[in-house]
Amino acid sequence: MISVRSLRIAAVPSLAVVLLAACQSGSSDSVDPAKTKPAKISITPNSDSGAIAPDAKVKVNASNGTLTKVRITPDGAGSQAVAVTGSLSSDKDSWRSNRTMTPGTTYTVEATATNDAGRTATQRSTFRTRAAQQFNGVTVTPSNKTTVGVGQPVSVAFDHPVTDKAAVERRLSVSTSPKTEGSWGWTKDPLTGTERVDWRPESYWHKGTKVTLRARLSGVDTGNSRYLRRDVSSTFTIGTARVSKVDLNKHTMTVFEDGKEQKSIPISGGQPSYPTWNGKMVVLDKAPMVNMTSESVGIADPYNKDVPWAVHLTTSGTYAHAAPWNEGRGYFGRQNMSHGCVGMSEADGKWFYDRATRGDVVEVTGSTRETVATGNGIGDWNLSYSAWKKLSALD
Repeated sequence: MISVRSLRIAAVPSLAVVLLAACQSGSSDSVDPAKTKPAKISITPNSDSGAIAPDAKVKVNASNGTLTKVRITPDGAGSQAVAVTGSLSSDKDSWRSNRTMTPGTTYTVEATATNDAGRTATQRSTFRTRAAQQFNGVTVTPSNKTTVGVGQPVSVAFDHPVTDKAAVERRLSVSTSPKTEGSWGWTKDPLTGTERVDWRPESYWHKGTKVTLRARLSGVDTGNSRYLRRDVSSTFTIGTARVSKVDLNKHTMTVFEDGKEQKSIPISGGQPSYPTWNGKMVVLDKAPMVNMTSESVGIADPYNKDVPWAVHLTTSGTYAHAAPWNEGRGYFGRQNMSHGCVGMSEADGKWFYDRATRGDVVEVTGSTRETVATGNGIGDWNLSYSAWKKLSALD
């Protein structure tokens, strides 16, 4: 077997080592060492090779024997270069790398093979991967060791557009406990242009699920020789199943936790000229005070307000928040008069804010506006699971 340790963020250098039980066709009593050919090893790339692409393959072959060890080490103390992993053929006479390598890094390969007489031979090769002229960066959500709501997908966002989505997606894996079916899907924020790939289950997560992302991205070409430079990982837990249902016809937001109704809040949604998005949204973040202006969301009707207890739902500027300036006007529970947000009294806004967690779901019905786009915040849940799976580059 090949022992592999994947690099984590800010990890110390790691080694990819293959330690294999020697496979001998006989003992020294039945094999004449003088008549047994010595094992020979060839390594590609060899030490005379020029710099190779980070996604090139490393190959080790043995003749007159079987491979018993393959060690590939990134050089340099303190290096954050990733380990090179690989797999051995069934007859143990060849080994092939199965992952990309860190750009601009020197690697040393040491391989050992054993012949039928039990004698070993060792071969070494040192090569360097080409330095990247362009890099891409990633942001993983949610962060490691966090607890999130049932609507939070595993999300990997990119600093620059990805043209080779399949190459990236092949390097991503998600494990869950308990086991949960899900799929990757690619989407883009219609306002910022930020491209990301999300992994969401068929339906909202079950409370208590443990989720781990492993992304072996260092050395992956995202297109046009724009490389990713590091591996990333994150493990998080699904918390309270908090789903808030906004009915703009009834002017209410009913908050459920683990299936039980907690509170029905009188609200005022978007007025006819600035309707609230329909559909399922996910809490992105929250702040006790946010300055909101008409210019920031492209609204002609001028306003500039410091808004308390603001729970962020879309990148286009939708919030569920307290609107104390409307208290006493009779809007809450009766009339939709906001510029697209879900407004409520200051007391109700504080109550909702205190409970809101990244990944909580807010479902809006009754608006004249279209359903929020998948990339506008986290609109992943507005597609059926079968439609979502079609957004995978590997579908």
